[in-house]
Amino acid sequence: MFVEIVSPEKTLYTGDVSSVHLPGSEGSFQILNNHAPIVSTLKQGLIKLKGKFDNKSENLNIINSNEASLEIQSGVIEMKKNKLIILVD
Repeated sequence: MFVEIVSPEKTLYTGDVSSVHLPGSEGSFQILNNHAPIVSTLKQGLIKLKGKFDNKSENLNIINSNEASLEIQSGVIEMKKNKLIILVD
């Protein structure tokens, strides 16, 4: 799926990933490829991404070539047509 992570200041990440683990306001959840449409709010925590990452993904904490994370304060997500948009603070 295609993921776009955006803050008020700039775009933090765009690219294809296989899964995203999110700190939802009502509990953490995971979104996989071809997930049903969803809109949700996020609380403070870690967004964990699985896919292919290199050191050029400067806004992400690269754990290894297949995993990355990003610390957020809050946010909102929308998943539609295999595109996940994450708006974060």
